[in-house]
Amino acid sequence: MLRWLFRAIGLFCLAGAFAAAVLDGASSIADQKLVLTPLGVTLATAFPAKFPLLPALARKVHPLLWDPVLLSALYVPTSVALAVVGTVLFVFSRARSARR
Repeated sequence: MLRWLFRAIGLFCLAGAFAAAVLDGASSIADQKLVLTPLGVTLATAFPAKFPLLPALARKVHPLLWDPVLLSALYVPTSVALAVVGTVLFVFSRARSARR
């Protein structure tokens, strides 16, 4: 049951990565330059009421985890972040090979 849930979430993440790549591609063609939407901008657009509360989380997380890791993750393109999460979920949810 849990394997099926991880696989479904991974599929939705991969579909979202494809949609984000298509949107970035259309924006790049329209602007005639490379446009990659960062994950932070996508999260701020999707959750406008919760995103300003992010600095409160910074006080609860260790500074070495917050500054180099989590803040850098907000600058990763949305399509890349969703593709990585989806791929990891797919790899961890694959069926085990049968023993002979």
